[in-house]
Amino acid sequence: MSAKTELTGVDLNEEQQELAAMVREFAEEVVAPQAYEADRSHTLNLGVVRQMGEMGLFGLPFSEEYGGQGGDYLALGLAIEGLARVDQSLAITLEAGVSLGAMPIYRFGTEAQKQEHLPALLAGEALAGFGLTEPEAGSDAGATRTTARLEGGEWVLNGSKQFITNSGTDITRFVTMTAVTGETDGRKEISTIIVPNGTPGFTVEPAYDKVGWNASDTHPLTLQDVRVPEDNLLGERGRGFKNFLSILDEGRIAIAALATGAAEGCLEAAVDYAGKRTVFGSALSTRQNAQFTLARMRARVHTARLAWHHAARLRDAGRPFAEEAAIAKLVSSEAAMDNARDATQIFGGNGFMNEYPVARHYRDSKILEIGEGTTEVQLLVIARSLGLAG
Repeated sequence: MSAKTELTGVDLNEEQQELAAMVREFAEEVVAPQAYEADRSHTLNLGVVRQMGEMGLFGLPFSEEYGGQGGDYLALGLAIEGLARVDQSLAITLEAGVSLGAMPIYRFGTEAQKQEHLPALLAGEALAGFGLTEPEAGSDAGATRTTARLEGGEWVLNGSKQFITNSGTDITRFVTMTAVTGETDGRKEISTIIVPNGTPGFTVEPAYDKVGWNASDTHPLTLQDVRVPEDNLLGERGRGFKNFLSILDEGRIAIAALATGAAEGCLEAAVDYAGKRTVFGSALSTRQNAQFTLARMRARVHTARLAWHHAARLRDAGRPFAEEAAIAKLVSSEAAMDNARDATQIFGGNGFMNEYPVARHYRDSKILEIGEGTTEVQLLVIARSLGLAG
């Protein structure tokens, strides 16, 4: 499937098409050759991350004032989609580095915080994490138990976080933590606080042994009497939960783009394999059942891409997009999982071998129905947009 075919059915201008083509070439020539070994060894290739930074990918949706590219969320999605075709781990490294690492600083930080943190983050020279999920607070993020109290001009944090991406690399600068900072009218006051890596009491625990995204950096975190300056508060006190919900809305568009790329990677691999695989004297691709499977896979990619493009354009136009982002994540994550399953079936026994990309996509894609809001959460968002109470 050519780059031209890849872009069929979407309305991209010349600059956007050039970006998509550039990332696609980089993915095939640089990312794909290292993907198997990085997955096997559970190692994030920081050399490739640096190259992504040099290409300007981490700065795509940010203003030039802080070292960004002056682009938008659609541009970011195109880059993430292009990477995810061949390596979801590097795609999520970019997605989390932008949506969860730099974007909270850009959206809610003081000018001093922006000047201090954004240049390195947007250049891909540093990464940051988003410390929201806890052992007892996943989809129910309001159940946050990590606490932060003011004492002598410092925040003192205690608690734990889990499943935090980009939190323990050699270039991770900080993790922005949600924490309970008080109580208002009987409800938790949740704020967000920047906690630099290496702060005494802040422990990045050993990396998880995961089913997929093995080359993505993911750790549990422990905070024991961690002290940071009062000025490390990010945004207005008590608005941390609301602010992070808006960040998650945007992140769902990026995850939808990633899932679309994964679904397309499975389609491309399956089409190629079916054309080469001989079964009972003829190519597998000549069998109608295989053709119908591949046709359904193509339809899923097309639908997923239209969904995330629509949500991204709404976001970039400053219009409400939460429902559309939820729809895009729902449709695309299911497309990625369904295409991974169908591609593995097309490959037969070879699809069960990790040396083939479809096996990696099969393991990687399940998390797309869980991370940054489960399928059930997306359905809840959509149901609420219909006026359904519950």
